[in-house]
Amino acid sequence: MKRFSVFILLYQFGVCFAANSIIAIVNEEVITLQLIEQQLNDAHSFNEKIDIVELQIEIVLQMKKARELSLSPYQGEINGILNQLAIDNNISMQQLRSYPQFPSLIQQINDRLSILNFQQFITKDLSIELSENETDNCVSNINIKDTKQIRIAQIIISQVETSDVSVENREQAIRNFLKKLSEHITKGASFDAFAKLHSQHPSYINGGLSNWMFVNNSTTQMLEALQDGEVSKIYATDVGWAIAQKVDERYVNSNLENCKEKIIYLKVQQFYDNWLKDLRNSAYIEIYTDKL
Repeated sequence: MKRFSVFILLYQFGVCFAANSIIAIVNEEVITLQLIEQQLNDAHSFNEKIDIVELQIEIVLQMKKARELSLSPYQGEINGILNQLAIDNNISMQQLRSYPQFPSLIQQINDRLSILNFQQFITKDLSIELSENETDNCVSNINIKDTKQIRIAQIIISQVETSDVSVENREQAIRNFLKKLSEHITKGASFDAFAKLHSQHPSYINGGLSNWMFVNNSTTQMLEALQDGEVSKIYATDVGWAIAQKVDERYVNSNLENCKEKIIYLKVQQFYDNWLKDLRNSAYIEIYTDKL
């Protein structure tokens, strides 16, 4: 999950604002200067400060809806990102937790995952059909070459109950747990049932079923080589450790699919942007520009 791999771990505080100084009201909620003081300190113009406040207003609106729909991330997702942050910055989890800004970091992760869950919820039933002209435009700008894709079911674990605080020993505990699951599945247990019961990834609800993936790295090559019913070796993901089974395979034109996916992504993003704009238009918002 590289989407959140870049977080600011240490803040260099400049001008300090009063903790109870309100900069904006969004319906019944308030935005304080303290909440966005670091971003405001880094702004170079009044317009940049307004953009920062506007972005925070959108965050407040989306977070309220996410809470109403119970779309907060589960602890395993948060822990998976924290583990990856510790690895990326070559520090232990104990060191990461010792930073004075750690509670703020947790809040950032929670908010961003909640908003991502909310975006997926709003667009999950959206059906995007490409026009013949859009498809033809993709075809005319690519070289036809078939590429293999696979679909897998996976069980991803980001944490297990253990009293050991070291990253290495906690990772070993996860690997030991996955090894036990793999042994049971090899003996006939249902992968689908185990995924729904144990996986700590949102795909658990579908038995760990993934989207189609291109076979373009060592991990997908390993998964592509699996035989029917064979359980993979334990491998690392962005959010934890995993085991998998290959479910299906197909050949597609990678450039054509990428072109189509890009168009679909832009259309989905436009749909969500318009939805968010309507949400904002229906909200009571007041910004105290004199405090900027």
